[in-house]
Amino acid sequence: MNNHTSHLLAPYGWDSGFAEDFFPYADRGLLPARIVRVDRGRCDAVIAGPGGEGVLTVRADTAPVWSPDPLRIACTGDWAALDPDQQVVRALLPRRTAFLRSASSKKSEGQVLAANVDHALIAVSLAAEPDLGRIERFLALAWESGARPLVVLTKTDVVPDASGLAYLIADTEATAPGVDVHAVSAVTGEGMHVLAASLGGGTAVLLGQSGAGKSTLANALLGEDVQEVRSTRDSDGKGRHTTTTRDLLPLPGGGVLIDTPGLRGVGLWDAEAGVGQVFAEIEVLARACRFHDCAHTVEPGCRVMEALESGELPERRLESYRKLLRENERLAARTDARLRAEIRRDWKQKQALGRHMMERKRGRYR
Repeated sequence: MNNHTSHLLAPYGWDSGFAEDFFPYADRGLLPARIVRVDRGRCDAVIAGPGGEGVLTVRADTAPVWSPDPLRIACTGDWAALDPDQQVVRALLPRRTAFLRSASSKKSEGQVLAANVDHALIAVSLAAEPDLGRIERFLALAWESGARPLVVLTKTDVVPDASGLAYLIADTEATAPGVDVHAVSAVTGEGMHVLAASLGGGTAVLLGQSGAGKSTLANALLGEDVQEVRSTRDSDGKGRHTTTTRDLLPLPGGGVLIDTPGLRGVGLWDAEAGVGQVFAEIEVLARACRFHDCAHTVEPGCRVMEALESGELPERRLESYRKLLRENERLAARTDARLRAEIRRDWKQKQALGRHMMERKRGRYR
């Protein structure tokens, strides 16, 4: 590997680890490239220019690495082995992290939103009351991806008083244990320097609903108006999609930012560990239950229910935890025939038990 390649691509995340992964392709005339945008089987990718002349962006075909597995399709953030003569991607390097969600369809498929991400920035607008359940959902996906999540509360300039802002921050911090929460305003600049410094280079992906202020936040981090910005509706703080593709853009302080379209749906995808990380306090309580398979409903010696009754554990947190686990289990059942059979058998047993108990109540059993 030429030294100028390592030097020129370093701001895009290239390091000795990726160089080692690329080694098998180096003697085939291929070049390391980072995919910065994907669009209908084609992609834009950055490569080191010949003779150390800088970084070039090339248009390439991704068809040669097409896979029937949607999780192996080239996406923004991937490192690739690119054929500069044919302008095609010949192979994808192993991903270190991948931000996945279930595809927005009825198919049992996952979708990779971004690859090789170090920081997952979850943008939440303060123009309306934050949806804590949605924050927990994003956090579960972020933890599962292998990236470090950060919650960014945007539009602090619309919050009328400091005490109200402090309450919103505290509420979010309680929802995101172990996660840094940044309150910022891209309009006034409040908190932006601290947020930019916290990224510390590497690759960050910006996630959130339409109207969360992602494009404005992206422009503030990039130091220029790269992304189009539209105003949100005053009635509910919601906005329209302004970003329509996932683009990887260099940050002025080092590292890169992947901006994504607003996500209406963020279905879980094999995120049990991520859910456990988000609700770490419930997982700790569950380990103190009398029974190892406690369902945390009516079992004696249930530490989780004790915490709920005492007020130590908010009911909203427990309901959100149960909801995300059920969703993840349903998805697993759609993709795992064995687990699906077990769930069906368990459901039939519970159904039979329910009929038995009803008959006892009606006096059929003495």
